[in-house]
Amino acid sequence: MVAQQMLQYSQSSSWIRKMFEEGARLKAVHGAGKVYDFSLGNPDLPPPPKALAAMARLASEMSHGYMPNAGFPEVRQTLAAHAEQEHGVKLTPEDIIMTCGAGGGINVVLRSILNPGDEVMALAPYFVEYRFYVENFGGALSVARCGEDFLPDLDNIRRAITEKTKAIIVNSPNNPSGRVYPERVLHGLRDLLADYPDILLISDEPYRRLVYDDIPVPPVLKIIPNAVVVTSASKSLSLAGERIGYIAVGPGVHERQELLNAMTMANRILGFVNAPAMMQQVLAECLTCAVDMRIYRKRRDLLRAIFDESSLAYAPPEGTFYLFVKAPIPDDIAFCNALVQERILAVPGTGFGWPGFVRFAYCTAEDTIRAAGPGIMRAVAQVKS
Repeated sequence: MVAQQMLQYSQSSSWIRKMFEEGARLKAVHGAGKVYDFSLGNPDLPPPPKALAAMARLASEMSHGYMPNAGFPEVRQTLAAHAEQEHGVKLTPEDIIMTCGAGGGINVVLRSILNPGDEVMALAPYFVEYRFYVENFGGALSVARCGEDFLPDLDNIRRAITEKTKAIIVNSPNNPSGRVYPERVLHGLRDLLADYPDILLISDEPYRRLVYDDIPVPPVLKIIPNAVVVTSASKSLSLAGERIGYIAVGPGVHERQELLNAMTMANRILGFVNAPAMMQQVLAECLTCAVDMRIYRKRRDLLRAIFDESSLAYAPPEGTFYLFVKAPIPDDIAFCNALVQERILAVPGTGFGWPGFVRFAYCTAEDTIRAAGPGIMRAVAQVKS
């Protein structure tokens, strides 16, 4: 009865989910307080008070019925003005499509542009779900490896482009590396794509506001003409379960109106129909709000101190709430298994297309990070012995 592809997906589910499920098993045996789970990027900070107040008020004030498939016009007007300032390009409400989070938004874009056999390129290390998203619509994922600094390697990208390449997905701040792609890199990518004007750049930006040390996140729509941005409130407002985000279509996109029409239709026929009504209004009211990044910074630095003491290198943690750590042995899966013996859960870099590294999500309590320190050190010693 079940589709063959879905059977295969179920049997080879992502390493993130595998480790999450292993965590559930360990917690049932040892108790939640004795398991140190760094596997899932699930924000644990409370949403900003303004967002909670808006939800409470709007629940009784607003209509909860259908609206245009692209979203409430007044919400799109507000978001267009916000995105216009953020990206430095002229945007209208018609350039905004409200979506069920960034994941829903990427699926909407891909459904709108892909024909069977088309290719979409991801830059490793990359979010593992991209492959599933692309294959949802008969496409194939190709991969271009970043440089050893975890920034896009333009030569690798050029070599990976084929006549079937329809789009390239970039993700900055990056999951899993935590790197922010600087403006010089995006300018290089713009120059490269000048030779391939039909390739759409999809910028996946749910972590745009989760950055440290005032590192700027460059305005993709201003730099690269044929580009769309997909973002969400999942991380910046700690509203991952509310599934609210949007697509902003740059003014230089080819066949822009046709693409907007297609995405509005995709929003409907993929079963979303429209983004959640109340959360559209909440997002519009809370565009200047964000979670307290000082909390994430403190957690990041606690975890860094553990890895520094263990002599483990890691990618520069410029944004997100992940540390991407070089395993003490070449086999990242074996290191993760050693961590599991200490009831510590992290995700092998193999799952992100980057073997030899391990991702730790520090959207977890400080006490958990501190308590995990001795076990991390024991696991390092064990695999080195």
